[in-house]
Amino acid sequence: MNERVAQYRDKLVQYWKNFNKNQKILLISTLAFIIIAIVVLTIQFSKVQYEVAFQNLDATDSAAIMEYLDGQGIPYQLSSDGTSISVASESAARAKVAVGSQGLMQNGTIGFSEFNASSSAIGMTDNEFNVKYNNALNGEVSQLLKQMNGVSNAKVLVNLPEESLFASTEDEDTGTASVVMQFKPGFRVTQEAVDGYYNLVSTAVPHLPIANITITNGTDGSELVSTVKGGGPSGLAGAVQENMALQKKYEADVENNVRQFLGRLLGPERVNVLVASNLNFDQKNSKEDRVEPVDVENMKGIEISAQQIQESSTGTSTPDSGVAGTGGTDTPTYPGGSSSGSNESEKSQSTINYDVNKIHNEIVSSPYFVKDLTINVAIDPVAGQTVTQQSDLNKQVQTMLESIVRTSLSENGVTYAENDPALASKVNVFSQAFATDTTDQGFFANNMTWIIAAIAALVIAAVVFIILRRRKQQQTGDYEEDMLLPVVTELPSISLDNLTNDSQVRKQLESLAKKKPDEFVNLLRTWLADE
Repeated sequence: MNERVAQYRDKLVQYWKNFNKNQKILLISTLAFIIIAIVVLTIQFSKVQYEVAFQNLDATDSAAIMEYLDGQGIPYQLSSDGTSISVASESAARAKVAVGSQGLMQNGTIGFSEFNASSSAIGMTDNEFNVKYNNALNGEVSQLLKQMNGVSNAKVLVNLPEESLFASTEDEDTGTASVVMQFKPGFRVTQEAVDGYYNLVSTAVPHLPIANITITNGTDGSELVSTVKGGGPSGLAGAVQENMALQKKYEADVENNVRQFLGRLLGPERVNVLVASNLNFDQKNSKEDRVEPVDVENMKGIEISAQQIQESSTGTSTPDSGVAGTGGTDTPTYPGGSSSGSNESEKSQSTINYDVNKIHNEIVSSPYFVKDLTINVAIDPVAGQTVTQQSDLNKQVQTMLESIVRTSLSENGVTYAENDPALASKVNVFSQAFATDTTDQGFFANNMTWIIAAIAALVIAAVVFIILRRRKQQQTGDYEEDMLLPVVTELPSISLDNLTNDSQVRKQLESLAKKKPDEFVNLLRTWLADE
């Protein structure tokens, strides 16, 4: 076994001596690079990847979670400030579900579950129950607030009214609440969110009106005022923010619709859309009292009552008479007597009461309407497309966008003709080659492992190629030397004179036959030829 190892060592040394200086340097550097690459890849693939599973923890929650992870044998890392715990990526989801199901995260507060955990067989006093109930109620409200978006911590103190056997006023039956909230860095509190905080606390605590709630921003100490409580300017600011958000949403919807429509025709990477709008948020409430006839054609209402009276009379009459004269007992110009005659009279009266349609309308206008709208579209031209073809395409897109603008502005009371220049000025379609960013800053960082593996594979392939080429060159050189030079047989030298007995000669010949069988055969041939 040792002799074979020595043979391999001799061959390796002989093979190494055949390389020149540059080849030796290249081989050593290649082997060193391969070893370094294998070590780096091994470390990279065997390294445990951690991800943040629990954050914004207090000391109690961190201790409980660490105890559970230690018991389950799950690797984890605790942050320097002790407020977050990172778990191995393959175990993160299971750890989150397990911790959440066991209720280990209390965020420094207790809830109504505390009554189940600390129930006593002999019960508790009324004072003890009230204290625990208040603490549990404060903890439940605090946990609800922490579930809101952007809230990192919340401290709640609720004062409930004391029960009394005597009659009390309405104000004495209501409680109060004070809340201090901490928000995540960069989070901006909107008025809508503030109103939600007030409504959440008011509905979670019995007999707690919004007017008795005070919420303070723990970062700057300012009070968060609800519009229901009487925010004044805060309510106006909230309305402005809502209007701006509504305008941005409308522009985004129009932009997405245009981009999706043109993207299917031209390709999603060849279209860029910019939409600008002006919305009118003047909300109007109007009342209208209208009277309309039931029968519009005849302009008459419906008859609800009618009364008709007819009178007729007949008889004789004796007219007054006297003596016409100018005496003291006479009446001047008085008619003289005449004979009696018949008298007839008729009277007719009709009364009809009509009722009409009385309409009372309370009209509330829409929350907004589009006052102005402009659409800008840039199209990336296709290589090989002529100017005429691109111009025709721009005109088709222009016509389609003008119809969208015309329809959107219909509620504004302004109508545009089909080829109205004012309408065409609100749509801009142009062709422009898009700038492409060919550099990817995160490519090498995200694919470093695969890049190292590819380089290592290339280096290994280069080394194998060099070795094979070197071996081929050696075989070719040996063949040429065999063709040019005569074969010289070197015979081993065995000193038979120094050997004293036949056993030593036999051992020498056996050793030569085992180590160098070819030379042993040549030696025998030489002896036979000499004899």
